Amino acid sequence: MPLYAYQCRTCGHEFETRQSFHDAPLTDCPNCQTENTVFRVIQAAGVVFKGSGWYVTDSKGKKDSVLGSAKSSNNNASTTTETSTPPETKAKPAEAAAD
Repeated sequence: MPLYAYQCRTCGHEFETRQSFHDAPLTDCPNCQTENTVFRVIQAAGVVFKGSGWYVTDSKGKKDSVLGSAKSSNNNASTTTETSTPPETKAKPAEAAAD
C-alpha cells in the first residue's frame, strides 16, 4: 500500500498515512479537527535503478541464453585459431626466451 503525505490548510500540520489505491483521499485534519481542510501533497516516486544498465533486453529471460551462446562461440573461435596456427610459430617464442 502506498504512503501518502497530507497537509492542513488551516494549521499547516503535515502527516503521512498508508492508504489503498481505492480509498478516498482524507479531508479532516487530525491535529486541529477541522473538516475539508486537508489536501494531498505531491511527492516524487521512489524508484531505484540497479544493475549495469537499463536496456530493453534487461527484463527479458533471453539475455542469459544470448550471452551463453556468445561465450561458447568465442571459446570455439579461440580453439580453432590455436589449432590452425602452424607448430613452428609456437616454438619460436620459446626458443627466443631460452637465448
